[in-house]
Amino acid sequence: MTLPTTAVTTTAAATAETSGPAVEAGTFSAVLVANRGEIACRVIRTLQEMGIRSIAVYSDADKDAKHVALADTAVAIGGKAPADSYLKIDAIIDACRRSGAEAVHPGYGFLSENVEFAKALDAAGIRFIGPGIGAIEVMGDKIRSKNHVMAYDVPCVPGIAKPGLTDQELLEAAPGVGFPLLIKPSAGGGGKGMHVVERLEDMASTLITARRVAASAFGDDTLFLERLIRAPRHIEVQVLADNHGNVIHLGERECSLQRRHQKVIEEAPSALFESLPDGAAQRARIGEAACNAARSVNYSGAGTVEFLVSDDHPDEFFFMEMNTRLQVEHPVTEMVTGVDLVEWQVRIAAGEVLTVAQSDVVLKGHAVEARVYAEVPERNFMPSMGRIVALAEQGAADATVSGQQQARANVRIDSAMRHNLEITGDYDPMLAKVIAWGEDRAAALDTLDAALGRYTLMGVDTNVEYLRLLINDPDVRAGRLDTGLIERRLPSMQFRHVGPTELIAAALTLWLNRTGSALAGDAWKVPDSWRIGGRGAWTATFGISGGEVDTVAITEQDGTLTAAVDGGNAVPVRVAHHSGNSIAFELDGGLVIFAVGVGPGAAREIHVGNDGWSCKLEVLNRAERLRRMLAGIQRDEGAADPEVRSPMPGTVVSVSVTDGQSVEEGQALLAVEAMKMEHQLVASVAGTVHLTSKPGDLVKADQVLATIHVDSTSTDETSTDEEVQR
Repeated sequence: MTLPTTAVTTTAAATAETSGPAVEAGTFSAVLVANRGEIACRVIRTLQEMGIRSIAVYSDADKDAKHVALADTAVAIGGKAPADSYLKIDAIIDACRRSGAEAVHPGYGFLSENVEFAKALDAAGIRFIGPGIGAIEVMGDKIRSKNHVMAYDVPCVPGIAKPGLTDQELLEAAPGVGFPLLIKPSAGGGGKGMHVVERLEDMASTLITARRVAASAFGDDTLFLERLIRAPRHIEVQVLADNHGNVIHLGERECSLQRRHQKVIEEAPSALFESLPDGAAQRARIGEAACNAARSVNYSGAGTVEFLVSDDHPDEFFFMEMNTRLQVEHPVTEMVTGVDLVEWQVRIAAGEVLTVAQSDVVLKGHAVEARVYAEVPERNFMPSMGRIVALAEQGAADATVSGQQQARANVRIDSAMRHNLEITGDYDPMLAKVIAWGEDRAAALDTLDAALGRYTLMGVDTNVEYLRLLINDPDVRAGRLDTGLIERRLPSMQFRHVGPTELIAAALTLWLNRTGSALAGDAWKVPDSWRIGGRGAWTATFGISGGEVDTVAITEQDGTLTAAVDGGNAVPVRVAHHSGNSIAFELDGGLVIFAVGVGPGAAREIHVGNDGWSCKLEVLNRAERLRRMLAGIQRDEGAADPEVRSPMPGTVVSVSVTDGQSVEEGQALLAVEAMKMEHQLVASVAGTVHLTSKPGDLVKADQVLATIHVDSTSTDETSTDEEVQR
């Protein structure tokens, strides 16, 4: 479906009431995308397919971003921080005026559900590609929305939700709600700021924390309570509604695989409904409830109604909230329905009648989406930053074999990644989405697993290996999902670490790069360990995360290569292929293929990986090697580090202790935030803490934020004479 390109002026007439705006049917000649990253790229792609001029906006940090290059026009809007750019309403409206944009697509996040933004666009005569102002106001307040939809036959979780509840009122209401319960921020979103309380004794202290987090994150500390549903499944329904009274749903999505209430894997349709004998009837029931929620505010455009469904009682579902925007996981719905949701958002905003009837919606096959994050799952999902030194997001166009071509044709990658792009802590850590379709759920998971295995991004740690482990978990494969599964599985997951094969791959790459022209060059100027009587062993020393140092020796004798790791036995190696970004070699009779990325600064770091896994190795000179080895000798094995360092660049958002205070091992000291995630730093030993940072400080990775001086009285004073003699 393609819109004509004739420009027709549209008039935005949204009011503060819940009625939808009256819009004369037409189209837009130019649309501004008020967002960044993969969602900006995705919206721009549809606008271009529709023949509509696309306009990007960008912060100082994003001047080289992919969405800027893709758009027909790009406008700078301010500094790196979101508050100085993507959240700056005046700057967005000014960009519309400067570029001639008639409408704005907000994507998701940032200003997508900001009612003041919608009002400002309305006042400026610019169309907001989203619902009316009234719908945003009602659904943007979780307390108001729950009370509102209950009057429209939409079931809600038992709880108490009233504006302005004090801590004392919440404490008194808690026993009536029942334990365990959830304390939730009214203005929150994406699961942030939610706190589980198991017993009444913990309520008072948790309320203090909940209000602080809500006020800091959302500027509103209003709280409410909900009964905690054990083993819940997070199921949401996609709705589409026009300005002429037509409302339909496009089936449901299962979003139960979450960490910290943030979705990781999403799929359509729900594995739960697919397993039920009356799954079609359940889909119709929950779909109708979602449509009723949309009708209750005369909704317009694409929206998502989120429900909790008990795994024990799948016939029961409870309204959580309605997101008045496009969802991150919308591609899985598009893949099983064939409906371009962004296209319909634009058409509906331009006043068109929704021509897709409920009877036209047929779910074909199964689709699964995995979110690729810049993070280290093994280290409690710590955010990662850096520069991309190698990138291969392989889709259908990369296939060379017919079987592979068909499999890759079922893969979609929504991404804003580019080679040499700097990933900073200014924005959300999501980098890309890998989406796969299959005839059934098992086929979709297999296709996704293969696509993740081909996905190569180096220079920044990602969760790709973790995603593959997760989607191959027996319970995930069987469709036994709930929102707590990830937390239960993480401690037992077997993550891959650097071994001899990875070290040899890195060393061979450096060796080939340094000696590739030796035969034609001056032997005296080639650093290849040549000496009279033949070459000696060429060595490379690598530093590995955690402080380990490893050396690989490469020897070439009569055309035969051997490699030895840390003075071990030399093993024969035959290089089968080598290019700037990959190496394939035979080791122990098998062919090993690695992707390779060389970091900036005269190869001071090298990245190698395969099957969706990668690692960074520092290339150490002799001085650095010696320094690290001495540091390892001086520190007792297993000794705790008294220096508390920031694991990443970020901002100190809270300090829980005072300078000079006595602390216990494991006690929380301070919190650092980066990429919208807060990380608590704790004391590794007991002693007296001395702070070197305060709230608001911008800190670098590995910066010392506090030091703990171990009290002399805390040392072991009970040594026996035998121990002293030893």
